Amino acid sequence: MWEFGIKDLIDILGVAALMFYLYRWSKGNGTIVIFKGLIAIIVLWVGLRFFEFRLLGGILDLVVSVSMVILVILFQNEIRQALIRLGSRHQWSSMLRFFGKEELAKNDDTKWVDAVILACQHMSEHKVGALIVVQRYDDVEPLISPPGCEMDAIVSARLIEQVFFKNSPLHDGAMLIRNGRIAQAAGVLPTSRNRRIPAELGLRHRSALGISEICDAQVVVVSEETGDISLCYRGRITRGISQAKLQKQLLDGKPHKNN
Repeated sequence: MWEFGIKDLIDILGVAALMFYLYRWSKGNGTIVIFKGLIAIIVLWVGLRFFEFRLLGGILDLVVSVSMVILVILFQNEIRQALIRLGSRHQWSSMLRFFGKEELAKNDDTKWVDAVILACQHMSEHKVGALIVVQRYDDVEPLISPPGCEMDAIVSARLIEQVFFKNSPLHDGAMLIRNGRIAQAAGVLPTSRNRRIPAELGLRHRSALGISEICDAQVVVVSEETGDISLCYRGRITRGISQAKLQKQLLDGKPHKNN
């Protein structure tokens, strides 16, 4: 007779956590229908094996195997993003900090934050579009394809405004700020495939959300149409963020609750 033990409890909780994560992920990406269909197939497959329907079970085994290949093909970009996030430096750093093996590196130089805030204020007033990626733990550069123009310059409000000036050859793309310096400009970011993004948000906002979904970078967006300033972090966007809140978020490195 089957005995229920602690290993079985852990097994059930693990499967439940996996299903919950897949449910949230599919709901956020607009693929909830596929998730429900996959659950139905799994339940049917388990039921047939439990009641020992060998012929139907064998056919469904083949269907499940083929379905897994199809799912990998359909969601290859999402799987790649999940693996990038899983293997990111931030994930391992968080684990090491949990066990007390690593301390956060603190940078007392926050002048670049004031420069970003001032530049965003000016660009917002004149409705100049901008897309600024602030790297934290995860290496953002490999995710920018094609890469932008390398700069390695001191962050200043005037330089940021010149880069995003409408007639500038570097204005159409993303600026990367790394370690308090401008690393590159005019980079191309991966766009989000989330179907729940409001239709009025353009390519800049979708690119900001796209890069924030696969790494821990903070992304500042200035809308060319409205002049509103937004902050994207971990796949979430805070629209119309105030300068004070934006400054706090860039300094703290933590997401602000979306309104």
